[in-house]
Amino acid sequence: MHETTGTRPAVEDGRSELPGPRPGRPSEAAAGTAAGPTDEPAGGRAGGRRRRTEPCAASSAAAAALRAGVPLQGGVPPQGNQPLQAGVPFQGGVLNPDGLHDLRHRPVPTVLRYPAEDLVAVTGLPGSGKSTLMSRCARAPLVDSQLVRERYEERLPLLPYALYRPLVRLDHYRGLRRALAGGGPLVVHDCGTLPWVRHWLARTAARQGRRLHLILLDATADQAVDGQLARGRTVSAHAFARHRRAAARLHAELSATEGPARDCASTVLLDRSGASRIRTVEFV
Repeated sequence: MHETTGTRPAVEDGRSELPGPRPGRPSEAAAGTAAGPTDEPAGGRAGGRRRRTEPCAASSAAAAALRAGVPLQGGVPPQGNQPLQAGVPFQGGVLNPDGLHDLRHRPVPTVLRYPAEDLVAVTGLPGSGKSTLMSRCARAPLVDSQLVRERYEERLPLLPYALYRPLVRLDHYRGLRRALAGGGPLVVHDCGTLPWVRHWLARTAARQGRRLHLILLDATADQAVDGQLARGRTVSAHAFARHRRAAARLHAELSATEGPARDCASTVLLDRSGASRIRTVEFV
């Protein structure tokens, strides 16, 4: 398992006005990656040769298919953009999540602070910025399926991902199981289409005397497609529709209960702008 541990100190400057994107530059979340969408080390963020991705006709065609989408079924509501509830105010730029915190279109803290031994899962549509937020902000080991996929891409550059996807998933869940058994804080990439994963994480954490928390990145379908193009990799229209349905169900659950997601001690909702203002996800 490839783990990435943040080493930068936590930010707690006490400022009441939170920093926004630098003038003249797109925010990190809107760009799709903290280091730049077209210049990222392959095989993880820790090193390795750099890989460039360029827009192409195939990417444009894939984006058009994604934007056209597959009709949502079952009458599930789309992701909402209106606040669910105010949540607990934060002070000094630091929020200790507990319950539901809907921070969309609202002031956002620079630091999310969790108990020292707890787990945090980051979920959202493909291209919403999950891996970017994790690698940029987490001050704990990461378990990110994208890092596993990148390792396999380095080893098997000529094979399509569909052929070795089962190996990536097996490797990812084996690594996640080892990380859970090792104890300590953990930040986990949650694809969102497999609710049993969060249930498993929550039950395992509870047996260890820990809790699971959720960060939900609420990107629109167009924003998510833009993020996929920026990283140089898109999902199929069918898979994207499946992710959208799963996200819609999660939003409907949050709207109905006005509390955190099932099995989670807290849920923080962030839009793309808010995610770019988070500087640290720490455990103390």
